[in-house]
Amino acid sequence: MNSFGQIFRLTSFGESHGVGIGGIIDGCPAGVEIDLDFIQNELDRRKPGQSKITTQRQESDQVEFLSGIFEGKTQGTPIGFLIRNKDQHSNDYNNLKDVFRPSHADYTYLKKYGSRDHRGGGRSSARETIARVVAGSIAKLMLKQFDVSVHAFVQRVGDVELAKSYKELDLNQTDSNIVRCPDPETAEKMIARIEVAGKNHDTVGGIVQGVIQGVPVGLGEPVFNKLHADLGHAMLGINAVKGFEYGSGFEGTRLSGSEHNDVFIKSDSGIRTKTNHSGGIQGGISNGEDIYFNVAFKPIATLLKEQQTVDKEENEVTINPKGRHDPCVLPRAVPIVEAMAALVIADHYLLNKINQS
Repeated sequence: MNSFGQIFRLTSFGESHGVGIGGIIDGCPAGVEIDLDFIQNELDRRKPGQSKITTQRQESDQVEFLSGIFEGKTQGTPIGFLIRNKDQHSNDYNNLKDVFRPSHADYTYLKKYGSRDHRGGGRSSARETIARVVAGSIAKLMLKQFDVSVHAFVQRVGDVELAKSYKELDLNQTDSNIVRCPDPETAEKMIARIEVAGKNHDTVGGIVQGVIQGVPVGLGEPVFNKLHADLGHAMLGINAVKGFEYGSGFEGTRLSGSEHNDVFIKSDSGIRTKTNHSGGIQGGISNGEDIYFNVAFKPIATLLKEQQTVDKEENEVTINPKGRHDPCVLPRAVPIVEAMAALVIADHYLLNKINQS
């Protein structure tokens, strides 16, 4: 259960406070040009310590490729990589060794495996997502050959919401501010909301919106492995995610069928739909329109304030966690959402190629 994908497949390994995080990518076609600067930039977007509203853990997150790449191109062989951990403060977690932190995986891991790595959550830590970003970056480079683009941005922080549609925004401006919202005015309000949470030693959640453009008609399977189902599987596997919706999502339930149906029209580029409540997917298969979706992230469970809990002996205890933690996961989650979306589309692109051969 440490692997993701059917053909374009990532297997990840490592823990938050171990030697490092790494992975093996199998099934990537030969000949994909590898832009190391691009991959490192994607990792830099996810890494800690990048701004005043993220954890101050300092990690360079420098990726080392061990196999599968020669003279700047993939070889069609397994791509091995490693990112070494360098700034672990494991002692910060010593007082949490025998207690169950509220809303963490401490209790469930111990019950499932009989033991757990208490240092930063071990395998359950979001630091594991580094491997997904590396693999997703290579998937993005593969999809670039087919003019498919994957973008994500922060759409809501707490009750501060971006009211504009993604079509009204320049998604290339997402990284122009530290909260990764492409609307400057809303971004400032979001940053202020995160700062309030941090000053109160509290956390805040919100929504990341993803947009995939240029996807051809025909990706996805009609029964199992529907395209939207695999996107949901990918997003719900990200740490702290509590919900996924695509297209009109839950709001679409407020419309009547006559309002919600996407009418087909003839255009210069072929058959299109007049509206896109379907979110670019119909019957589990892409229809050529933009695929857009929302991913809901809960407030991070680690609070730098006193909380009540129990220890493994079932004694009631009070904890006051130490360490360096994000008051809001959303800015660093943006490249993770993009990576997982790219992995799904790349995998389905290869699946579709096999079905057509």
